Amino acid sequence: MDIVGTQGTDRRTEPGEGGRPEDEHEDLLSELLKPLRLTGVFDSRWHVSAPWAIEGDAEEGCAVLHYIVEGGCWITGDDQAPIELRAGDLIVFPTGTAHRLSDRPERQGLPLKAVLPERRPGTSGEIRIDGTGAESRLLCAGLHYDASAATGLYRSLPWALVLDGAQVDREPLLRDTLRLLASTDRPIGPGDRLITLRAFEMALVLALRPLLCELADNPASLPVLRHPGISRALVMIATRFTEPWTIDSLAREVGMSRSAFTAAFRELVGESPARHLTARRMQEAARLLTETDLPQSSVPPRVGYQSAVGFHLAFRKWFGMTPGEYRTGVASAA
Repeated sequence: MDIVGTQGTDRRTEPGEGGRPEDEHEDLLSELLKPLRLTGVFDSRWHVSAPWAIEGDAEEGCAVLHYIVEGGCWITGDDQAPIELRAGDLIVFPTGTAHRLSDRPERQGLPLKAVLPERRPGTSGEIRIDGTGAESRLLCAGLHYDASAATGLYRSLPWALVLDGAQVDREPLLRDTLRLLASTDRPIGPGDRLITLRAFEMALVLALRPLLCELADNPASLPVLRHPGISRALVMIATRFTEPWTIDSLAREVGMSRSAFTAAFRELVGESPARHLTARRMQEAARLLTETDLPQSSVPPRVGYQSAVGFHLAFRKWFGMTPGEYRTGVASAA
């Protein structure tokens, strides 16, 4: 689910030339599968016995993951039907929506900050609640990412995505990764923080893959998939962001008027086409600056800017720093 992507191929299937909506949905979902690069993870192991309930706050710039190792729990959110989870199930909150975990859906609980006051990325914690009822064990994690890289499409994903135990088992790498991360005696040594970060990053991608395939089969869960014009525009922006797009040319490419295109895009994606295009270009620029040795002067044309000055101004407005400062800051933090 988006996330930051790499430069794609120039795939231009015109209507009537063999293109199918399913192909475009697949391309769009493949872009969503390229995750936001995680900047840090706080993970915790919960050993709880009923009665228990914990209230989690909304987490800005953070995806939240809960894996049920043993027992079960209920997930409750504002204006949402309670969700029951059992051993082997996995739930992901892409945008860190506030929610409650408990042994019974109606039970009110303690704020998470009361039982885990310190949740700094790069550290781990433990929650232990000793009751007299059924026992449960959970692996929970806050997956922090650069919020400026989250597009409107990512933010429009459902508040919670669930994989039941059978679905997790059909993804052996995901299952084994979660089990290793949940283990109380997982290996610790040099590079442990980086390994843990990348392991959770992989788990997020592996979890999102089958979940997003389900969204493609049930477009009502992600309304943008039901609109062929906007869905196609998103694919074009994701894979052809270096082209000199304007609102008019994007609208024309998908066979819509400018006004209808702009209105539908805002409604379904949650932001303007121009901002979505800028986000995609900035995502790629950030990737090139942090993951390659490409000279800074070579970045602008690779992300759709013919003017180095224009790129510099756009990057600074988006990230609050210059491209050089961004590259240096990420290198220093590594």
